[in-house]
Amino acid sequence: MTCALLFRLLLLMTLAALFQGKRFGPTSRLRYSRFLDPSNVIFLRWDFDLEAEIITFELQVRTAGWVGLGVTNRYTRVGSDLVVGGVLPDGNVYFSDQHLVDEDTLEEDGSQDAELQGLTEDAVYTTMRFSRPFRSCDAHDQDITSDTIRVLAAYGLDDTLKLDRDRTFVKSIFLLQIVHPDDLDVPEDTIIHDLELTDFLIPEDDTTYACTFLPLPIVSKKHHIFKFEPKLLKHNQTMVHHILVYACGNASVLPTGISDCYGADPAFSLCSQVIVGWAVGGTSYQFPDDVGVSIGTPLDPQWIRLEIHYSNFHNVPGVYDSSGIRLYYTAKLRKYDMGVLQLGFFTFPIHFIPPGAESFLSYGLCKTEKFEEMNGVPVPDIQVYGYLLHTHLAGRALQAVQYRNGTQLRIICKDDFYDFNLQETRDLPYRMEIKQGDELLVECHYQTLDRDSLTFGGPSTINEMCLIFLFYYPRNNISSCMGYPDIIHVAHELGEEVSDSMEGMMAMNNVEWTPENIKKAEKACKEAQQTVIIKTIDEVVENTTGWIPEIIRAPRGPCLESSGGKVEPQDKTPAGYRAAPIALSGSSTATLRCLPLAALLFGQGALSWLLATLQVGV
Repeated sequence: MTCALLFRLLLLMTLAALFQGKRFGPTSRLRYSRFLDPSNVIFLRWDFDLEAEIITFELQVRTAGWVGLGVTNRYTRVGSDLVVGGVLPDGNVYFSDQHLVDEDTLEEDGSQDAELQGLTEDAVYTTMRFSRPFRSCDAHDQDITSDTIRVLAAYGLDDTLKLDRDRTFVKSIFLLQIVHPDDLDVPEDTIIHDLELTDFLIPEDDTTYACTFLPLPIVSKKHHIFKFEPKLLKHNQTMVHHILVYACGNASVLPTGISDCYGADPAFSLCSQVIVGWAVGGTSYQFPDDVGVSIGTPLDPQWIRLEIHYSNFHNVPGVYDSSGIRLYYTAKLRKYDMGVLQLGFFTFPIHFIPPGAESFLSYGLCKTEKFEEMNGVPVPDIQVYGYLLHTHLAGRALQAVQYRNGTQLRIICKDDFYDFNLQETRDLPYRMEIKQGDELLVECHYQTLDRDSLTFGGPSTINEMCLIFLFYYPRNNISSCMGYPDIIHVAHELGEEVSDSMEGMMAMNNVEWTPENIKKAEKACKEAQQTVIIKTIDEVVENTTGWIPEIIRAPRGPCLESSGGKVEPQDKTPAGYRAAPIALSGSSTATLRCLPLAALLFGQGALSWLLATLQVGV
């Protein structure tokens, strides 16, 4: 290859990067950022290219020693991957793709799948920037997926590569966040409206559901709510588990004051159509620029039910709270009115999870065939653009699956590494259409190895839930569609003679929960006929029945073979791999003579990319 051709390729590459914005070089702006430790010593920036399946990280740490960043799992750090690097006192840099062979010992991978883009040290920080594929062909590298990722960060005070637990941190992050808030429009006429409790005395109970009814903003013409965020008092944050805002039908007769949402007065559980929601770990959320929650027309709700779930496990007395939700709204109308559809397992009283379960799956079915009849007017196809997943402490994974005419169409959303402490509204990579007659199935995966008694569905954090909220447009009147299994069938399969559902649930306490019986119960729940409960904003309820369809699991995508090392034979995964690009013919020593000038003109990062593409060794 001639120098002229090399320079032309580099120029084309640079222009492509400028116009397409897909590759992230050594100086490209990375859109996302987060502190990874409580003392704000470790700061992470990142961005990604979904098409190329490459993610770029920049780790900045207040240290003159080594720094490391990788991915770990929920249960152990053994097997975690960690990319490490630093600057020696003489100015030389070191950089390596490694993994943990035990809790404290690092070992270099046979395949080096991280590409260094920059490593500097000044009087305050050591900064390391590198890219890596979402999935390499090295079994020592954890995949980057659209699930919750447990990011592992570590550093040392000098250049001795030794893990210190006081300087090692794990933080759950949704790395592949599709929409960045800076990419969204903020109207100039934005108005703020707060929905909150005022000086509410949190009871000295483990679990409290406090509800009150509040008016939405009074406006003379149609407006759109386009963003919401939690309002939390700092000293009470650990007590607030979730906040939900439910739209009330305009025919509803609502009580006054604050009371237990699901207590003696059933009026405080009125209104069941969620319009916005926040849970532990979440932050603010702004809707896409073409959708919003409509207020101000005769068809729009005028009142809402504000529900705040408090978890006061230490029974602390005398704590007052004024938490709530802040709404942002505008007269600049969006194209679509949005709604929220609640799916999952009908929480109470049928849901149960055996103790001592390594894995237990629960299912909730939704059948949409009655939506139009219950809605009162034709229901257009809905476009789903976002979702919120919700279980309590035993939850490990969730997914929502769509079926049409008896055939699985797609997995709408999932999280195989769900973290109770990171519950946030997430955007889908593209809009997904649901038609009248489709079936929607929610699967929740639980683990109860730390429990010696049954876990039942219910409101407390130590109870369980299995819920997925789909954010969609255009809005209709359906608020929820959830299912539960025939518990009498389940009890009979477990050898218990019962005649009604209450006896069936009580009989679960008689079962010896061996691994065999746990699997038998899971199978019985899946094979039992499901009752599907559909509810509208006006509290109209109808039931139907159905059966749980099989789920076709999504295969892992192809892996990217590294051009910077050799994959060890025992590490090669059976799912296949995507090879590094084929070398262009004619690469020779003539190319190598151009490299110093090319690096000077275009930068070492750009040159490294091109060389990897051409498979030129230096």
